[in-house]
Amino acid sequence: MEETGEVGGASAYGASLAGGSFDFLKFAKQPHTIVRFLSWIFSIVVFSCITAEGFVNNPHSPYAHCVFNQNDSACHYAVGIGIIAFLACFFFLLLDAYMPLMSNAKERKYAVMADLGFSGVWTFLWFVCFCLLASQWSRTLDVSGFPQDAARATIAFSFFSIATWGILTYFALGRYRRGVADVTQSIYAEPPPEQHTPYPPTYAPSAYTPTTYSPYPSSAPDDFQQPPFTPSTITTTQPQGDYQPPNY
Repeated sequence: MEETGEVGGASAYGASLAGGSFDFLKFAKQPHTIVRFLSWIFSIVVFSCITAEGFVNNPHSPYAHCVFNQNDSACHYAVGIGIIAFLACFFFLLLDAYMPLMSNAKERKYAVMADLGFSGVWTFLWFVCFCLLASQWSRTLDVSGFPQDAARATIAFSFFSIATWGILTYFALGRYRRGVADVTQSIYAEPPPEQHTPYPPTYAPSAYTPTTYSPYPSSAPDDFQQPPFTPSTITTTQPQGDYQPPNY
């Protein structure tokens, strides 16, 4: 038996991604919702049978004692386990309905982990409850005047609770594994390969024209050629006038 989770859509930890509207029919048809509702009913049967008909008056004692071999601890244990299971089923039903509205993956992870841990512990406690009630009932010698149907129903539904809470544990474990696998895959997923081109679009080989240079020296006339160097002639001019320098 396996819970498929969301079919045909993205999901995280067994619930659809945040942003959608709440669908009550879809929620009610989910396997873990049905099993949790059965666990809720079984817990009501267990603690109601004991609180209503689990204690009878002993002819040799003025006080009422448990029908399970007059062991009051067995009745108190079954009532406590049943009441806590009743409240827990109601709480986790609300949590399952609210989970699609959670946008944080860590919050969903903690919710699934709480469901997994509680379901596993209560599977074990229901097993202890069944073994304790069955053992004490088998040791009850005088059952005349005892509500035997209520005692047998308590034992039977304690056994049924082991199965339902075990299935809830299996469903929670499956949702936790899928959630961790989805998160791990999203972290280590390789990015899609990028399309690389050898040249940019503007420099494609078909549009590229290389620049040509003329060989050096060139035979064509150079308009910017500097004229050759010509030495300038220095002329000395004699001073004009009647003044003659003295001769020494």
